[in-house]
Amino acid sequence: MAGISDLDELLASMQPKLLEAEYVFCSVKGNMGQYIELEPVASFIESEGLTLVLKKAVAESAGLLFEGSYSQITLTVHSSLDAVGLTAAVSTKLASKGISANVIAAYYHDHIFVQSSKASAAMLALQEFAV
Repeated sequence: MAGISDLDELLASMQPKLLEAEYVFCSVKGNMGQYIELEPVASFIESEGLTLVLKKAVAESAGLLFEGSYSQITLTVHSSLDAVGLTAAVSTKLASKGISANVIAAYYHDHIFVQSSKASAAMLALQEFAV
């Protein structure tokens, strides 16, 4: 099943869902195989190191360093990887409320990580698209 690519349809039907866990971004040395047991929800290889997005409790237990904690909001609409404007619209909406948006696009959905202290405000902002 192909994802939705029409921006208006995506925004009207995205139904953001706030997950309960708190997440952190960690930069570590080595390869993914060394950290797989930590069950990261996302990772990215950068020249400076391996970025892992982990549950905060897992990172703390592993003794990993991080700055800030984030809540994950999943846009439950199946967005096409070729859709144009969704990330820009979401980022702009959140920025207008003073909320940073760390967006990760996966195959079916887009996931936005916002400061945990601003998660409720972010949800209200995103729900404005459905009005």
